[in-house]
Amino acid sequence: MGRLFGTDGVRGVANADLTAELALGLSVAAAHVLAEAGTFEGHRPVAVVGRDPRASGEFLEAAVVAGLASAGVDVLRVGVLPTPAVAHLTGALGADLGVMLSASHNAMPDNGIKFFARGGHKLADELEDRIESVYDKHRTGAPWQRPTGSGVGRVKSYDQGLDQYIAHLLGVLPNRLDGLRIVLDEAHGAAARVSPEAFTRAGAEVITIGAQPDGLNINDGCGSTHLGLLKAAVVEHKADFGIAHDGDADRCLAVDHTGAEIDGDQILAVLALAMREHGTLRHDTVVATVMSNLGFKLAMEAQGLSLVQTAVGDRYVLESMKEHGFALGGEQSGHVIVLDHATTGDGTLTGLLLAARVAETGRTLADLASVMERLPQVLINVPDVDKSRVKTSAELSAAVTDAERELGSTGRVLLRPSGTEPLVRVMVEAADIEQARSVAGRLADVVKSALG
Repeated sequence: MGRLFGTDGVRGVANADLTAELALGLSVAAAHVLAEAGTFEGHRPVAVVGRDPRASGEFLEAAVVAGLASAGVDVLRVGVLPTPAVAHLTGALGADLGVMLSASHNAMPDNGIKFFARGGHKLADELEDRIESVYDKHRTGAPWQRPTGSGVGRVKSYDQGLDQYIAHLLGVLPNRLDGLRIVLDEAHGAAARVSPEAFTRAGAEVITIGAQPDGLNINDGCGSTHLGLLKAAVVEHKADFGIAHDGDADRCLAVDHTGAEIDGDQILAVLALAMREHGTLRHDTVVATVMSNLGFKLAMEAQGLSLVQTAVGDRYVLESMKEHGFALGGEQSGHVIVLDHATTGDGTLTGLLLAARVAETGRTLADLASVMERLPQVLINVPDVDKSRVKTSAELSAAVTDAERELGSTGRVLLRPSGTEPLVRVMVEAADIEQARSVAGRLADVVKSALG
């Protein structure tokens, strides 16, 4: 069996890769592993279970709930809520475990299972490995120890979750949003009720698109991976700006009043300056990945802020933040983590804080985002090469050195072996798009010749 857990839980095509049997088995395994780790010691264990609106989430939720209850865990079903809401409620309700069923920005046929530890934090890698090992052992025949009688878990619906989460979001806001007209694209996803309600209660005039989930239309031509509808709606309604989430609302991208995209790097830049002004940007440092635009790094340096860069993936951003006590981090894709108020990326919270900054300053989002200039970025995927030799090829190393010398301080080269495919990603940034294309094309040719 290949490794089930990726960087963001277990994902696959629902009812093909991710079956009811797998969901049930992993849930039972998680309960046993956490019990062995002492998480449940001295009390009756409780889990919070939520999902996004995907049709497959209905049967997968039933499987997860059945697995947990059969292992003696009481379950609070919070229904359709964003991933960060499930993480928040896991902590706020003192639960021992949280489970979110979602494949985030993936297409509707996919689904996923993500576990949260007590406090709403991502489950440690070693616990995920242990869960997978225990699941595999029992999948091949070893019997479970099963509680009976009053030892089995009880299942309840927890209907207060939505209002409790919205109250948390509003409690974080430094100021109200009165006077702002905002278009929200909910990707027909988990934030379809939460986000419009939160923005409205905060005082904004809200126009929604992509807020009619039917279980089949999640991320379908809308949301943070398809900004065309949002751009058109912002211009049509003469809105101050627009906010887009993905299917589980742990991402936030924006569109300014002209319809121009505001990506995760720009959002981080705006929030970093706001937090420094409010005294909440600890160590005057922001955490981002190596894929962040060079323009973001240059902007932070110009503002006297430090930037710590990690490997690609919000899990690595979060690890660095927790290890060093930083308050703000994120990715170009719109995963933004404000660690004082969330244990994971929270698209609704990010959008609210961005709107609060616009309302507080009276400046347009376009003006605020102009603190950084996005340098042209070219990405070429080079398939069918030996990606394991990226760091050892002398020919490739010499080509990268030449490219970096040509680009100077206003350009950057990044070569990344894919984590899932036999290909190498060549990324080049430069002050001029034609130079970026030229350098990227030459490097891609060298990757083919050196590693092919």
